[in-house]
Amino acid sequence: MTTPNQIVVSAVSGARQLSLFIKLPRLLYNDQPSYVPPLDMEQRDMLHPRRSPFFSHGTACYFLAWRDGKPIGRISAQIDTLALEQPGPRTGFFGALDALDTDCVKPLLDAATSWLKAQGIERIRGPWTLNYHGESGTMIEGQMEPPMIGTGWHPATLGPAIEQAGFSKAMDLLSYRMETSPAAEQANRIPANLRQRLGGITVRGLRKDHIDEDADILRSIYNDAWEGTWGNVPITEIEIRSLLKALKPVLRPEQYVLVEFKGEPVAIALVIPNIFDLNGDVGGAPSPLGWVKLASRLIAHDFYSARVILLGVKKKLAGTALSAIIPGLLIDELMKRGRDLPYRTIELGWVLETNMPIRNLIERIVPVPYKRHRMYEKLLS
Repeated sequence: MTTPNQIVVSAVSGARQLSLFIKLPRLLYNDQPSYVPPLDMEQRDMLHPRRSPFFSHGTACYFLAWRDGKPIGRISAQIDTLALEQPGPRTGFFGALDALDTDCVKPLLDAATSWLKAQGIERIRGPWTLNYHGESGTMIEGQMEPPMIGTGWHPATLGPAIEQAGFSKAMDLLSYRMETSPAAEQANRIPANLRQRLGGITVRGLRKDHIDEDADILRSIYNDAWEGTWGNVPITEIEIRSLLKALKPVLRPEQYVLVEFKGEPVAIALVIPNIFDLNGDVGGAPSPLGWVKLASRLIAHDFYSARVILLGVKKKLAGTALSAIIPGLLIDELMKRGRDLPYRTIELGWVLETNMPIRNLIERIVPVPYKRHRMYEKLLS
């Protein structure tokens, strides 16, 4: 029997509790002036075991925190078998951590830690929802900035509560908002005849009639580029194809930037439009009229911002002049695509605070990040 005001944490059981887990951030944060809820449908695709591609190579357990019969927080604990193949401590993850009442943060983290420890995990790291390629980090700075797809929103109190629960900072992830304007293109300083001087450089967009082939190229370059970097877990074939399938209604050829050198794919970037541009006034669970509004805006591609979610340059170019030039060329191409697409800003996000070559490149155009998310970790004795 529980006493009044006591916090109880329990594993999610049954379809009703799973549905509550998925929509809980919207219920918790809806009164926060700077919060815009994501679509429940989008969150369900990310978290539901029968819909999320994560479960093709991972397992998870979801927990809810309750006080006086009301849900006040949530967390996931998950194991990615691909991460277990990496050297170092056997690492499991937590994610989907959301709470306004910070009293429940430590009990939630304790529940996730206990579940992972019982599976033989030696280190817990997060938040990731559900893995490296999902929503990453706890928002530390940027709560009052416009929302962006694939980027979690959290109250400023959540990060300190995680640290008070015994977790230490592992890494900060930075996000930069880049304007697609002539001034920003000038700041990038790519010589007009660069491609001709290099010779053999071509750039193309997505081929919708060869979408599976282009998905494989994207996955191959991305995995090669980021192998061995902090926290990286390779993206799988099912994940990349599920991503492009989900994006198909809004995906345009210009959003896929492939750089080839003498006919060989060597660098890639994928830009996705920001769904928050369209759904801010319809909520996370739109009414029938809200769905009509959203559908009409999708058809019109009525977006004004977008986010780079995948970017990479093949490792074989490391140490060459091309490796130093191509990231700038990708950014230049993204800016030029902004002339054909309605995006006024493009976010370059998930930049490791330690990745100074990329930071220096971006900060020539955008000196200061506008959002910061923090990853935490703890060794399990």
